[in-house]
Amino acid sequence: MTEQAKTNGPVHLPTSKDLTADNITDNVIAFNSQGKDARLGYVLERLVTHVHDFARETRLSTKEWRYGLDFLEQIGKMCTEERAEFITLSDVLGLSALVDAIDHPKPPGATDGTILGPFHTHEAEEMQNGDELMRDGNGEPCLMLGTVNDTDGKPVADAEIHIWEANSEGKYDVQLPGRKGPDGRCVLHSDKNGSFWFKAIVPVPYPIAQDGPLGILFDAVGRHPYRPAHMHFMFEKPGFDKLITALYLRDDPYEGSDAVFGVKSSLIVSTEDIDVQTAKKFGQPAGSKVIRWTFVLASEEQASVLRNENSIKALKDLGRRVKLIDCLPVPDID
Repeated sequence: MTEQAKTNGPVHLPTSKDLTADNITDNVIAFNSQGKDARLGYVLERLVTHVHDFARETRLSTKEWRYGLDFLEQIGKMCTEERAEFITLSDVLGLSALVDAIDHPKPPGATDGTILGPFHTHEAEEMQNGDELMRDGNGEPCLMLGTVNDTDGKPVADAEIHIWEANSEGKYDVQLPGRKGPDGRCVLHSDKNGSFWFKAIVPVPYPIAQDGPLGILFDAVGRHPYRPAHMHFMFEKPGFDKLITALYLRDDPYEGSDAVFGVKSSLIVSTEDIDVQTAKKFGQPAGSKVIRWTFVLASEEQASVLRNENSIKALKDLGRRVKLIDCLPVPDID
């Protein structure tokens, strides 16, 4: 890398004429290094470096380059307020799971995170504990009994909990034609004991949408598009690191081959047949299933310490000299 590429702020730029495969990367980095945002400069420098190296290592052809741009353009055209196709692309490439692991490390005992997915919305209704999540008469009734604790085992009261799941046909509300409002999603709060509960349906496996460029990609590389049965959760409370996670049903046929790489062994759950006492207490019909689970939140401080330690170690192992600003690495050129 040139000295110009290491400097933030105004620089003496090299000429941008007569560039070759051997010198274009340093020139592009230098042109992107004139701003005052050290983090943006670092991200762009690494992005350009890796993208250019990718082209050199694969000997990317003009035809392939154009096909790739057309693919991304088609991904963009599939996006609407209800369909976040770029998030799905990130999911199927494993990038979403990687970013979550980097940005939300967990101390021992904390619940593992997983991907947000493309179907979280901000229109979910506030509900009370015990309400019905899903208006789906075809699904198998399931009572969810949850608890929220910190890593010391103390209950976390008044945590905001976003919950969303697909219907009995494997479709989220935003995928349904003519929908009149949110369904299969809600926002709850844990009570003084850290408890929350709601009525849902037993999750089912489903394929990610195959009617666009991702379907073409999956066919080309021989992948199946299925996600195992799961239910999404997101927990937020000041002082705690945001937890985005999900519970996956045990023995699902896609448990070990999730199309978006979200499953973790620690998040696999079993349903139980509801007992008479529990069914009566929560007004659940006989023959229902029940899921019981304790979610453990890491504090912001715990996550921040781990994030910093992991960043310094990982980049040191890569031979990169960095310092942290707001918990994010930038070049250490002092």
